[in-house]
Amino acid sequence: MPSIRIGFATDFNLLNELVGIGTTLPTARLDVVGAIRADNSAGSGGVSTITRYDGFSNSSQTLGNTVSIAETSKGNLNSISGEIIIPDGKTITVADGVSIGAGRLDSLTVLKTFDLPSGGTSGRVATSERGSTRYNEDLGQLEFYTGYEWRTVGSYDGSGRGRGIFPGGSTPSAQTFIGFVNISTTGNEQSFGNLTQAMNCHANVASAIRGCFGGSATPTTINNIEYITIASEGKAIDFGDLTAARRLHAAVSSSTRGVFGNADANVIDYIEISTLGNALDFGDAVRNGSSYTGRNYAACGSPVRGLFIGGTPSPGQTEISSLIIASKGNTIDFGNQLFKSLNNSACSNSTRGIYNYGQGSASNALHTAYLTIATAGTSSYFGDLNFISDAGLPSCNQIRGLFAGGANPSSFTNNISYMTFSTAGNAIDFGDLSIARGNMGISACSDSHGGLGGF
Repeated sequence: MPSIRIGFATDFNLLNELVGIGTTLPTARLDVVGAIRADNSAGSGGVSTITRYDGFSNSSQTLGNTVSIAETSKGNLNSISGEIIIPDGKTITVADGVSIGAGRLDSLTVLKTFDLPSGGTSGRVATSERGSTRYNEDLGQLEFYTGYEWRTVGSYDGSGRGRGIFPGGSTPSAQTFIGFVNISTTGNEQSFGNLTQAMNCHANVASAIRGCFGGSATPTTINNIEYITIASEGKAIDFGDLTAARRLHAAVSSSTRGVFGNADANVIDYIEISTLGNALDFGDAVRNGSSYTGRNYAACGSPVRGLFIGGTPSPGQTEISSLIIASKGNTIDFGNQLFKSLNNSACSNSTRGIYNYGQGSASNALHTAYLTIATAGTSSYFGDLNFISDAGLPSCNQIRGLFAGGANPSSFTNNISYMTFSTAGNAIDFGDLSIARGNMGISACSDSHGGLGGF
């Protein structure tokens, strides 16, 4: 038989099977006027230890109105366990200064804003779960944990905006001048600033924020790397050093990493563009299964893959090699060109690369070819330049590729022309360089090139 215990001074009313606590006129089977509190401090049981019996309560309960889970004078109410269901159209609010501990949500829909964990690079947790995401305040970028390392979430400007940067070069003497153009419009080169020293036969890499320039052939080979902030004009600043002093002719980059190709040796270097420091060894240049020590070739890339096209020995090569920008290693064979190329130039959006033949094929000096970066194979004819560009200065955004300067055929030119990646056809006049010059297959440098969006 069930029993009922009523303490002293308790007001208990039973009317027509209706029970009232705090009222003499109950209107429901259990009508409570005021608050119900449970004190679990003495082990007497309470709200936090309700046990479900068959037929007594459902396995899932709905919390309505305002529910507070907190320390109170009547006991600890913050030990609710099991499943909490928030019905459609309802909200949950966590007050300032309160945190939610371990747990998982199968899905989460946020209608307005959602704040991720944030902090500097030093605040990264090396043992975070794979897929953990945070905002890196030092880099100003989102980053996620792969299970092995933190990587930033890159982005690129796909709208066609962006600056093309033309640093240094030959007239034929090495120059310190840095110029720029706005790629989405036509017009002449404008002054950006100056390098700390004259550079030619050097290679460039860029993120959406920085441009970095490394190596040089004259007046002597150097190992310097310099950088600029692309959005603001000014003088270049020291970044660090290459692994060895040498000329460089081509490079590729993603949103975070720049890879400098080989020249006169098969070494390939890389840097992390957002942080200052010396270059590290990436791997070796390999073609047709053998070490490749050639130079005077062109480069372009997607967010994933970088391509090195043509190059010495004279009169040029048809081979194209590739590498994966985010992982270190040797180059591998990609495919072949229609003709040999040497002192050529290349540019790309995220899917298609366009390059000219330079002096590698005199009968095809005006021709350009294209290739799809994601798939290995032979290049195809794209269109003709409106001037011969041997060792020119390319730049690009996601819509246009620019071919600027170079030898024509022996004296340097100041011409700039452009092509549209999505449609094959001949080049169109863009404007003029402020100084006629070229630079032995210098790589594309802009804040909106095809490699952005990768790691």
